[in-house]
Amino acid sequence: MSASSNSSKIKFGTDGWRGIIADDFTFPNVRKVTRAIARYLETAYTKDRPVLIAYDTRFLADQFAQTAAQVLADLGWNVKVTDRDCPTPVIAYNARHLNSAGALMFTASHNPAPYCGIKYIPDYAGPATPEITDTIVANIESASDELPSGKPSGSISTFDPKPDYLQFIYTLLDVEKIKSAQLKVKYDALYSTSRGYLDEVLLQSGAQLESFHTWRDVLFGGGMPEPKGEQLVELVEAVRRDHADLGLATDGDSDRFGIVDELGNVLTPNTVLLVLARHLIKNRGKSGAIVRTVATTHLLDNFAAKYGLTIYETAVGFKYIGEKMRETDVLIGGEESGGLSIIGHIPEKDGILADMLIAEAIAYEGKPLSQLVKEAIAEADGPLYNNRLDLHLTEDHKNAVINSFTKNPPSEVAGIKVKEVGRKDGIKLYLEEGSWVLLRPSGTEPLVRVYLETKSPEKLTKLAQELEGAIAKLG
Repeated sequence: MSASSNSSKIKFGTDGWRGIIADDFTFPNVRKVTRAIARYLETAYTKDRPVLIAYDTRFLADQFAQTAAQVLADLGWNVKVTDRDCPTPVIAYNARHLNSAGALMFTASHNPAPYCGIKYIPDYAGPATPEITDTIVANIESASDELPSGKPSGSISTFDPKPDYLQFIYTLLDVEKIKSAQLKVKYDALYSTSRGYLDEVLLQSGAQLESFHTWRDVLFGGGMPEPKGEQLVELVEAVRRDHADLGLATDGDSDRFGIVDELGNVLTPNTVLLVLARHLIKNRGKSGAIVRTVATTHLLDNFAAKYGLTIYETAVGFKYIGEKMRETDVLIGGEESGGLSIIGHIPEKDGILADMLIAEAIAYEGKPLSQLVKEAIAEADGPLYNNRLDLHLTEDHKNAVINSFTKNPPSEVAGIKVKEVGRKDGIKLYLEEGSWVLLRPSGTEPLVRVYLETKSPEKLTKLAQELEGAIAKLG
């Protein structure tokens, strides 16, 4: 049976299409999506520019990549496939560096092992904008899932994307400064694409290094390639046991970071953004706007105000941050889910660079990371406390909640007055005292995510309780 019958399952989210391998993520559907992308390429590029293809460490990802390469070559494109699994920021950099027609990246990022995905990265080296992905999606229905003709008019070759990327990364880092600190670092690759990249940069930077899980395991050791607390137990133990200066990790395709301080605390992305914003201004003398998503800490706003920098708030999704980076000089752009980029870098999140910048900050300050965190929070008039509630609701209940908060937003929550209502992405209530609440419905499941930030743990609990109660009543 032709897989075209389940093409209705092919849905592009904030970062491409993801599906379960052998259910909807099949070879016929990969051919179909590749042809939909090719149809877009024909409107945007000439065929003298190569199309790059890369993949992560997932089951069959390399074979899916070869399938896409055969389809594109059949359509007359010259295709360059990476010689091994590859980080997303690395293929993104090469997409620009090699004057390509963009790149196809086969990855499901931090999703569990049964998933694979594909995303298109244009030649500007950042996530595809909604206009581009909307065009690709519109092409899918009429695209064929047939096998290539076997008589390609284009070519397929392999290439190593690593040397040019590393050469570029070293221009963004003060390697000599990091060397002088002689840092003791623990690195958990989480079976991801950053192995052979992040560990190499650390060794070049003089780190005393111990690495874990630096091989391909399509089951990710039974866990997920997500650099969060529950996946980083071994890394935390190693940092504490050997009194290391820091622990580093990335997600599956290395665009998100995971950072552990010398005490064994897993830092939140909000905290890392704060520490690095301060480091770039104070130690590296950099300037530019700060860009964050609606769900990311407002401590960054305090920082921007303190240093006279512009702050931009975007919808959730790094593509919006990347867009702003292409429009103006951005000191740092990031999101609470663990992605960031900086001035001078590509408009794509990069976990390898983020990890190395933290090492650089420690080297410049000559202080433990936990102290840098305290100082950054204090300088941003913190702390602020945040939380995220994932409320699993029926579809009707979800719609009722969003309708109610859209049409009749409360004038106060937990005794804190609402100053402003934002509708950039979901419903955001800007409260007094620097507090805020964001309700974002999931586009793919009956779920409402509620993000909260306020001045004390007690207020955080109170805000959460009051919102959960108000939402429950709408069911």
